[in-house]
Amino acid sequence: MTETLRDWIEMRLRTELAPAHLNVIDESHLHAGHSGARPGGETHYRLDIVSAAFEGKSRVERHRIVNGLMDPAFARGLHALALRARTPAEAA
Repeated sequence: MTETLRDWIEMRLRTELAPAHLNVIDESHLHAGHSGARPGGETHYRLDIVSAAFEGKSRVERHRIVNGLMDPAFARGLHALALRARTPAEAA
């Protein structure tokens, strides 16, 4: 069985950032016909992640961390990533 891109994203983020909360949502169906969309989806995702790894980091630094971890996903066909990255204190 081939793992989905969603499964790969979740595994990678859980392994690297040990999130207290993680929600990976495939929103590809909302972008059908748009740039980067393709049949079968797995092109547009929304992430909500809460991790202590973001402590002391700016919003831009948090996005850079996550986007860097997603480089293989972009190579695999990920086109767009919407991201909400918070610390546990911010999520409380």
